[in-house]
Amino acid sequence: MDEITIMQAEVLKTLASPRRLQILHRLAEAPCEVSRLAADIGASQPNVSQHLAVLKAAGIVEAEREGREVRYRLTDPDVMVACAVMRGVLERRLHRLGRLSRNDLLAAELVEIQ
Repeated sequence: MDEITIMQAEVLKTLASPRRLQILHRLAEAPCEVSRLAADIGASQPNVSQHLAVLKAAGIVEAEREGREVRYRLTDPDVMVACAVMRGVLERRLHRLGRLSRNDLLAAELVEIQ
């Protein structure tokens, strides 16, 4: 297995957290310090700090010090492009499943009528 595939699997594991995705969406708006980020997403500061540490270890976010404050930002904004592509795939899947379930209901109603 090649190195990039292994790295991709690691990043995808890191992104497999709703809270981390929420953090990424917030950071896509603008860099932010932990306390503000926690307030913005409605989470505790220690919890956000833990998630940021995981995201930082995976190379998805980086910290930059400004005086006494540490601000986090995305290392590459294209991570949000990848998230948007996956979201589109899932929305289309839900749409197809919704269509299938409507078709199943219609088929069941036709069977009952006959």
